[in-house]
Amino acid sequence: MKKITRGVTDKNILDIFAEDFCRIIEKYTNYFICSGFVSIAHGRSRATEDIDMIIEKIPKETFTMMHKDLVKNNFICMQSDNPEKIYSDYLIQGNSIRYVRKSKGMFPPEMELKFVKDSLDEEQMQERRTFPLTKLNLYFSSIESNIAFKEEYLQSDKDMEDAKHLRIIYEESLDENKINKIKEKIRRLRL
Repeated sequence: MKKITRGVTDKNILDIFAEDFCRIIEKYTNYFICSGFVSIAHGRSRATEDIDMIIEKIPKETFTMMHKDLVKNNFICMQSDNPEKIYSDYLIQGNSIRYVRKSKGMFPPEMELKFVKDSLDEEQMQERRTFPLTKLNLYFSSIESNIAFKEEYLQSDKDMEDAKHLRIIYEESLDENKINKIKEKIRRLRL
């Protein structure tokens, strides 16, 4: 089977946006990227306007510094300019926030960011890793957890195609037992 690879010159606006954003985030906390962008970064051709990121819970003061650094680097939060409001009204309440790059139209891409929610997210944070195949300097959740969430929790047509794509690329190294254990935890904690 032919392996899909990406060259450094293949970086698109989504890749550059993600790397620029993550370079700032990693100064303040750990993160991982999950969901659709994982498949896209592995060569799946499909459109997306947002990248899903989960970060460790951080104190309000740390979030405020991180937010100000993002703003200084031309990212803006779509929910509010006030970091205390963003922290208290969104993140601590379990809701996501969205950052875009400052531009005239504030068009995508967007980074959808939220705090770790439960033990499933905590485990993903512990197992986060880079994938050399993507040629991106980013941390992702494991391939097994991405497949499990897409097949067990999200289940849209595009999510099932994403999971199928990842299964093909990593067919020789997937841990099916791990996928099934994550699916069981999803049923217990999220459904």
